[in-house]
Amino acid sequence: MNSDSQLIVDIWSDYVCPFCYLQLPVFEQLQSDYGARIAVQWHAFELRPEPMATLDPDADYLRSTWTRSIYPMAQKRKVLIKLPTVQPRSRNVLEAAAFAKSQGMFADFHKQAFRAFFEFGRDIGQVTELLELGANIGLDRGALNTALSNHSYAEQIVADEGLAEQLGLRAVPAFLVRRADQPLSAAKVLKGAQNIEPFRREIDRLCATPNL
Repeated sequence: MNSDSQLIVDIWSDYVCPFCYLQLPVFEQLQSDYGARIAVQWHAFELRPEPMATLDPDADYLRSTWTRSIYPMAQKRKVLIKLPTVQPRSRNVLEAAAFAKSQGMFADFHKQAFRAFFEFGRDIGQVTELLELGANIGLDRGALNTALSNHSYAEQIVADEGLAEQLGLRAVPAFLVRRADQPLSAAKVLKGAQNIEPFRREIDRLCATPNL
């Protein structure tokens, strides 16, 4: 199957969203199963931008949600995760991810940013933490610092969020599955944490479409 007929999964997510993190093993399995037939494109979605209040890490409702939904799902998906003791804003880490993408290192940064927050409880809203994280995967510390200081990738974040608004996406994770020759408006939309089966059904359906 050539690149002109490739399937695309567009994903909107945020690094402070545990359900977004819990989708990683699903997409690792999909990419293993389907290989070059699918391309995954990640988009930024800042859940709590300024001046919206961040979550209280000690709130009872947050602990209840984790106990009821997040920990059981993590156990099923074999993901190490714990409720962080901080709840940072995510604009800086989203911009750092965009920088990593420009350097061809998005996949490494993406996974490690999630792990830093949800496995080790690091404050990924802080530039110093992001510089250390980037250096650990081989990003140029000085170049990343400059990009974050100048907000060089802020427009990309705003563009991703504007596109989400146009598509009616108001929460993450959100997924749009389509053929490469289709516009986003024609994509199948899946919202919220998903098991692998809905993606397989839609991908198989698209792969069975004539001329694909």
